[in-house]
Amino acid sequence: MDFITIENMNKLVFVAVVIFSNVMSVLAQRPILPDFQADPSARVFGGKLYIYPTHDLVGMKHWDEVDWHVFSTDDMVNFTDHGVAFSLKDITWANKEAWAPDCMERNGKYYFYFPAGGQIGVAVSASPTGPFKDALGKPLINLKEAGIRYSIDPNIFIDDDGQAYLYYGGARQLGVVKLKEDMVTRDGAIQALDMPEFYEGVWIHKRNGIYYASYPTRPGGAPQANVMVYSMAKSPLGPWKYKGPILDNHSPNIHGSITEFKGQWYLFYHVAASPGERERQVCVEPLSYNEDGTIKPMEMTPKTAGSTK
Repeated sequence: MDFITIENMNKLVFVAVVIFSNVMSVLAQRPILPDFQADPSARVFGGKLYIYPTHDLVGMKHWDEVDWHVFSTDDMVNFTDHGVAFSLKDITWANKEAWAPDCMERNGKYYFYFPAGGQIGVAVSASPTGPFKDALGKPLINLKEAGIRYSIDPNIFIDDDGQAYLYYGGARQLGVVKLKEDMVTRDGAIQALDMPEFYEGVWIHKRNGIYYASYPTRPGGAPQANVMVYSMAKSPLGPWKYKGPILDNHSPNIHGSITEFKGQWYLFYHVAASPGERERQVCVEPLSYNEDGTIKPMEMTPKTAGSTK
């Protein structure tokens, strides 16, 4: 019987670690929601986690989404599809582009912010799963208002002092406007924010007094925004200091949210269901921070999630 030398043992351990890491990376990209969903906004209401995604249509060739579902979970393992919570049929001022939404609770009501037809609206419900009703009967933010070309990807954030901020924008233009306590009335003018490396899909969260803005970017002028990066600030309005990448999902694009649930922070994001297709699927990864508050970047193997059909 041959003895295993220390050198060989080290090699075996190294190989085992590499194999384990690769397996974990692949498994980590397993979709958590049924069918095709993308752009997940994850929120915690009443001790339960809710996901508000974009609903990609099977076989679509363009970004032709028409409605929004809501999903919930108690354990991050089993997710309940609550069905269509809101649809383009529920508004009169737009008929296309039911894209990345967000939701926030205040004073016992749930406010659903959504883009449609190049504008941003707000709907309201007594339940986090809807159904939602158009609160204004018109856009909250109009087409190309304040010089921001793309009124998409709304993100709502309420600071510790109760002030609500609505962030939105794309194609390297980012805007923010304060909202009054009713959550449907603007409180002042739209401000343009200087966000380093920003492309679209901003998400604001706060941890230990630090404000974080995470968002997709196009590294090196790439054709797709497929790397999630972040900046940090001491104020919800900045100035923002760029910190670097969180995740390259090795997929045509990425968009997501960062949320704490039951003491653990998570990054929710999407990957392409198959190469070259419009259909996308939602995944989630545990998120970690360094002692100085910076986010630990993640490593993913260059594989997509694969279809759940």
